[in-house]
Amino acid sequence: MYRVAIVEDHLLQRRYATGLVNAQPDMTVVHDGEDLPSFMTWLESTERQSRPHLVLLDLMVERGPDACPSTVGRLVASGIRVVLFSALASPPLARQMIRAGASGVIGKRDDEATVLAALRAVLAGQRWVSPELAVLIAHDPQQPKLSDQEERALVLYASGLSIDSVAASIGVKPGTAKKYLHRVREKYSAVDRPVTSRQDLIRAAARDGYLPRHH
Repeated sequence: MYRVAIVEDHLLQRRYATGLVNAQPDMTVVHDGEDLPSFMTWLESTERQSRPHLVLLDLMVERGPDACPSTVGRLVASGIRVVLFSALASPPLARQMIRAGASGVIGKRDDEATVLAALRAVLAGQRWVSPELAVLIAHDPQQPKLSDQEERALVLYASGLSIDSVAASIGVKPGTAKKYLHRVREKYSAVDRPVTSRQDLIRAAARDGYLPRHH
């Protein structure tokens, strides 16, 4: 009997997913909750034989922090498989989750048969990404391709740090940090998403999954 945990902040969707999984002869839901931090708290107090083999994880929640890639990495390292359940409002966050070790991505429009096939594939050690989601995850044409340093500068600056603090954090001179941010602005302009103010940068960084959405 495979043990499954469901992390989904919409109560009706969570109940529906729980009912669907519990109706299977080879699966049982051992935990259902609203967000990843509360699931991690539950997991830490649960004996190994009761822990889930798989977590069905809502990628973005409305009333709390989005799921964190580093937490997903810890789950995967502990032997728990992760399937993302998402409307995919943020392809970059999904990409980060897959890099962190998530084995599957299913959409909220997928039918029951697809959801169950995905869960069984991942439990069998395979990977699963719905075809239409694979296209979205692979490339978002409205998101500029930033270098690692440009991305770091964007995240730090959009998080509220001064140019001097950004420079110190990434180990460059302030003038170089300014150049990175100038390049970021140029790249956003090139995809018809001009960002002129810090507030514009914050909104762009949140939309593209570089920042939690409550920034």
